[in-house]
Amino acid sequence: MTNVQGQPQTAGAKADFDAVIIGAGFSGMYMLHSLRDKLDLNVTVFEAGDGVGGTWYWNRYPGARCDSDSYIYCYTFDKNLLQEWNWSERYPEQDEILRYLEHCAERFDLKPDIQFGKRVVEVVFDDDTELWTVRTDKGDAVRARFVIPAVGALSTANMPPIKGLSSFKGKCYHTSQWPHDGVDFTAKRVGIIGTGATAVQAIPEIAQQAKHLTVFQRTPNFCVPARNGRVDPEVTKARKADYDGVRQRIKDSFFGFELNFIPKAVLETTPEEREQEFDKMWDAGGFAFWLANYQDMFFSKEANDVIADYLKRKIRSVVNDPVTAEKLTPKTYPYGTKRQPLDTNYFETFNKKNVALVDASTDGPIEEITPNGIRAGGKEYPLDIIVIATGFDAMTGPLKNLGINGRDGRALAQEWEDGPQTYLGLAIAGYPNLFTITGPQSPSVLSNMPVSIEQHVEWITECIAHMRRNKLTTIEASPQAQDEWGAHVAEVVNSTLMPGTNSWYMGANIEGKPRRFLPYLGPEGVGGYRRKCAEVAEKGYEGFVFTSQGQGGTVHTIAAE
Repeated sequence: MTNVQGQPQTAGAKADFDAVIIGAGFSGMYMLHSLRDKLDLNVTVFEAGDGVGGTWYWNRYPGARCDSDSYIYCYTFDKNLLQEWNWSERYPEQDEILRYLEHCAERFDLKPDIQFGKRVVEVVFDDDTELWTVRTDKGDAVRARFVIPAVGALSTANMPPIKGLSSFKGKCYHTSQWPHDGVDFTAKRVGIIGTGATAVQAIPEIAQQAKHLTVFQRTPNFCVPARNGRVDPEVTKARKADYDGVRQRIKDSFFGFELNFIPKAVLETTPEEREQEFDKMWDAGGFAFWLANYQDMFFSKEANDVIADYLKRKIRSVVNDPVTAEKLTPKTYPYGTKRQPLDTNYFETFNKKNVALVDASTDGPIEEITPNGIRAGGKEYPLDIIVIATGFDAMTGPLKNLGINGRDGRALAQEWEDGPQTYLGLAIAGYPNLFTITGPQSPSVLSNMPVSIEQHVEWITECIAHMRRNKLTTIEASPQAQDEWGAHVAEVVNSTLMPGTNSWYMGANIEGKPRRFLPYLGPEGVGGYRRKCAEVAEKGYEGFVFTSQGQGGTVHTIAAE
């Protein structure tokens, strides 16, 4: 066994693996491929599921599909893969994305190094050996030089603390823990809790099958149409011919899409001009209305109101019942400060006779789940099936659940009680050789995820290669760099309308979770963040602290400032 520097391990410091990766979704699969096949490291992956796919393995609820255009919701590091794979739709469904990831696992021969059905429960750093011990729920205990959680930002389900949940006599399902053989809603009275992006996809599908569907809404959502469908073969051909250009544009963009803000302020336009732009984006569908609108939308409430008014008019024009339309019209937060759902017949579904809406603010909130249904506003709604679509303990939840303990026994879950602290969303002070892919305080969920995943994986790979070349043993963020990055993340977002909204971006969906903006909304977005990470590396990993193994076993600390 050799260590990551290609040198014999010192006595008492033998590692079972150079690196352990946690999770086998988009990020874990590419991380395995990069470390194993580019650096020739000894790597294993622990995956809780019985197959690859990450979020696309677990989330199989009705209507589940991606909301990034398929031609960029994929790996871009392999040119042949880009040319060979053909997507069936603009926004492919869960099963097609899972087939794609299965294909990638086979293509790059990843499965032999993935241990399925094993959930990591503890990750502990040993100060003496400078190795991590990773334990699973199946009794595994392995030691590794590097640990890389690739657990995703949205993988820890938010089960709301609703009184009486365990008393329900019918079936109850969380959308992120959906039965792999599906759920039959035929002739069933169904209740769904939540109206976020997941519910917006699921509600129209369930309503087509259920005898009756009752939607329990806490906060209405601004939705824009997906306009899903087959992609013109000529468009597909042109994109494949220009994939070098596509790849560069999404890497340099604000959000990882081929979308750019209108550089003009909406308040400087005439009503006719802006209406024409809004109609164009509405008809095109997708994220353009959110991510390619007028640039002052996120900074000026007055500007935001102009844009939100257009969407409110759309809701009222689609929903037949004026009372229901008003319930479905957001009034308490600016447009774009919550995750943008893309819909297919979402608002139209509330025109169906077998669909009812129960709104917390007008009809009364959910009080309890009874053996026979849900009680809200003093009224009981009898149900056979309850679907819980309340989202996730986003970004921090998946990492806090791993039982990570760093130097001197520092527990990450405890240190993050008041919110996450990272450097670049990649590393954490006091946790050597631990890298987080699309972690808190990185663009992550505010981007087309594969673009950000690839950037992080490639940065981590080159960082480890740098350590091997320079005989370095550990790397971690300096406390000063971490503090400065956290202050920068807060400063940038505080200039926008985002912090004023009770969103999961702010942790507001989890009872007791500290109010902290979790991702990074950089001044130049994904492209600017990429340049910042590259600059850090070019300056000798500025803001990181390394140790190297000297003669006689002494350790020298090298601080890159």
